Amino acid sequence: MTKPLDVFCEVPCLTERSRQLSGISLQKKWFKSADKRVIGQYLQKFIDYNLEQFKFLGVQPYIIGSDQSTAITFHTSGFIGSIPLRASDTGKQIGDFVVMPRFTGRDRFEDYIEILNLLGTEISPEVVDSLPLASGKNFRPPLYLEAVKFISSLEKLTMKSWRKFDNVEKVSNQPTGQVNWTKYINSEYKVENRLKFPARANVLSEFHTEYAEIRYVFDICKIELLSANTPERIKNILRNKLSFLEERLYYHKPKSANKIIIRFSDSPTVKSCKVQANKILDFNLVDSTAWRVDFSDVFEKFIQHIFREVAKETGGRLYSNVRFRSKTTKHYSWELKHIEPDAIFQKEDFLVFIDAKYKSNLYNKFEKSELLKEYHRQDLHQIMAYSSFSKTDFKYGFLCYPSDQIEIKSIQYKNGINKVTNTILILGVPLKKESIREAKRLLTNKLTEIERKTTMG
Repeated sequence: MTKPLDVFCEVPCLTERSRQLSGISLQKKWFKSADKRVIGQYLQKFIDYNLEQFKFLGVQPYIIGSDQSTAITFHTSGFIGSIPLRASDTGKQIGDFVVMPRFTGRDRFEDYIEILNLLGTEISPEVVDSLPLASGKNFRPPLYLEAVKFISSLEKLTMKSWRKFDNVEKVSNQPTGQVNWTKYINSEYKVENRLKFPARANVLSEFHTEYAEIRYVFDICKIELLSANTPERIKNILRNKLSFLEERLYYHKPKSANKIIIRFSDSPTVKSCKVQANKILDFNLVDSTAWRVDFSDVFEKFIQHIFREVAKETGGRLYSNVRFRSKTTKHYSWELKHIEPDAIFQKEDFLVFIDAKYKSNLYNKFEKSELLKEYHRQDLHQIMAYSSFSKTDFKYGFLCYPSDQIEIKSIQYKNGINKVTNTILILGVPLKKESIREAKRLLTNKLTEIERKTTMG
């Protein structure tokens, strides 16, 4: 697949160092009025012009080489998204910088949606004001991404009663309520119509205008989710849900809307559904601007899910995001008021601390990088600080990183003075639903093994 002409560069997230883009080739395509003899200065000016956008997307550009061999390379973080860029020679807009998910599926979002469905959570794209993307709507989150979230919120709504007073006109045999006298006069000359009064009344019902507008949005989402735009895997997941909702909404007639009004009196379930419905209605009206999605949160919840399943099967218990609060008479401005491991696995007196890091360490095992070393140093100190809260002499912590394959490696740190041992297990897990079963098997065996060592010790 060739790169579109309006894309400056496309790099997967968690890339330690992208392929080099030579200054001369960039000058020929993007900075045509730049002086080749000082191309390095133009590359530095290019970084300065776009610094805020690069920061937003978590991208770190590096200039390498000198003179005619000067080039630029990029380090990407846990964000995916797109940003517009400006040229260094003219200051005018050029192509977009795109950071893709590090997935192997044919569609860049299908694994992502499978995981969000599994975890029962959602991560919404974050947008900022910027120039419109040169790639337009080609590199913004697709409509089916928002449609999946709407279906999830609608499913919760249909499980509850949502009735409202609707002002409807009915024919009554008494002149009660707001009688439409003009309409009555036009037909009362017939004897049989003299006791038929067209009157408006407030009726409490599920068949009100706002539900009809929600039904209209459901129809839009259904068409999108069953279209060729949506990956087959996502269609297969949602077909049963769509059929179920079609039945629940059978008697609700759709009413077109440009925006659904959110009221102060709406319940959280109704409000959530309306907010997502408006995102669908606004989808084609919103300009394509800089956006990003943080996969760190997705990975953290994914790891918690795997350990929670293992805890159920082994008779243990998992605590997620437990806070250890500090106690002191006076807090300094830079002081941490609490520390918070992502999860703690407990089985009787046996404790294991877990921290998920969406970083590129296991994608670059043999890369001689000071940055990777510093990342790992910070992660290691953090998990060892958490494991210090265990009472036993044998302390255990899991550092979990995304990886191309499931793997586990044990590192022991031993205090020669008091013989206390701290064991850190590096766990690599692909961020894919299909990797869960093997990860659970591996973890169950490893936790049983270290529990036995702890009790024997």
